Amino acid sequence: MKMDVLLGLQWGDEGKGKVVDVLAPQYNVVARFQGGPNAGHTLEFDGIKHVLHQIPSGIFRSNLTNIIGNGVVLDPVVLRKEIEGLKKFNIAFNENLFISKKATIIIPTHKLLDAAYEKSKGDKKIGSTLKGIGPTYQDKIGRVALRVGDILANDFEAKYNALVERHKTTLSFYDFPLEELPELEKVFFDAIEFFKTLNLIDSEYQVNDHLTNGDKVLAEGAQGSLLDIDFGSYPFVTSSSTMTAGACTGLGVAPSKIGEVYGIFKAYCTRVGSGPFPTELFDKDGEDMRKEGNEFGSTTGRPRRCGWIDLPALRYSIMINGVTQLFMMKGDVLNIFEKIKICTHYELPDGTRVDRLTYELNDQDVKPIYKTVDGWNKSLSGVTTYDDFPQELKDYVSILEEELQVPIKMVSIGPDRIQTILR
Repeated sequence: MKMDVLLGLQWGDEGKGKVVDVLAPQYNVVARFQGGPNAGHTLEFDGIKHVLHQIPSGIFRSNLTNIIGNGVVLDPVVLRKEIEGLKKFNIAFNENLFISKKATIIIPTHKLLDAAYEKSKGDKKIGSTLKGIGPTYQDKIGRVALRVGDILANDFEAKYNALVERHKTTLSFYDFPLEELPELEKVFFDAIEFFKTLNLIDSEYQVNDHLTNGDKVLAEGAQGSLLDIDFGSYPFVTSSSTMTAGACTGLGVAPSKIGEVYGIFKAYCTRVGSGPFPTELFDKDGEDMRKEGNEFGSTTGRPRRCGWIDLPALRYSIMINGVTQLFMMKGDVLNIFEKIKICTHYELPDGTRVDRLTYELNDQDVKPIYKTVDGWNKSLSGVTTYDDFPQELKDYVSILEEELQVPIKMVSIGPDRIQTILR
């Protein structure tokens, strides 16, 4: 059996959590392979909205195994709050949630470092969520980080203190205050004791055993491909590999065992934080798009930047991920427009037209070249099949398929599970 991968193709917030929830009945296992509590996967069903930060989006399906892989950075405090917040759903965490011993732990001083680094950048700040993600991955690459398995060791506190001393040296350079650290540490160590009661495993064996036994595994990514540490709009990126390759390293699965790659994208574009965004709208259309799509961060509450769909960026993401199927989200947000624009090319400052994301795009202002199409300009309420779509929406889907050369197999026209139309 091969492992399927589900990931975002834009700058995150594409609706991956909802798609995992919809696809989950087809799978035995859902496994998160990267990112941390800066991710917010929103699920909505039975009239209730749920936001998951670190727990895989299959957790509401009682017959599924949910695995947090080695590529994830985990905040024990956030995880404890998340689990306690889900207790009302009677989820058997001791039976269907498993955590890799090789996942890296976010400690309190990682958050302080995150704030210190961001403050020092001034106007050139990245737009970090200040959850300690970047500094934790930094320690992982620097080979000084703490991992989940370390909390079971007798010398965990000594290892923790040694890492904190390293961090304090850096924080003193930035003259960053440490008054809140004692209280943060108290909450952290309480959460560590709770953490020890969970299923801590060698997840790479468990994932591969599932595949060997013929179980269907879905790898769930966080953020989006254009935020990948290597291939995103660097330095305005996240700190991990958000693409298909990251599913291999984040779960310990060989590339030859990758099956379907589901690419999730919005019918338009959004971005949180700083960084290039060629199709960003600064006019009433952008404001209306934000309002109609409720485009505010599920983790931070920050308003998202909004713009028309960007085909050069989508083609790029499809290429580097090996996408086999596309899922278009939030088609209903475009209900309000009589005309819809599709970015097909960029015009560089020297007048050259390109349809690729070149290295220079990070440092140059580029002009999007648009194709304008008719909008459907009506509500999709009550629509339950693709045949019921307005012709203009069908045309929009067909244009995207023709341009991207990958089939669009799912179109979401609302936040609820039932508002997901399979083709």
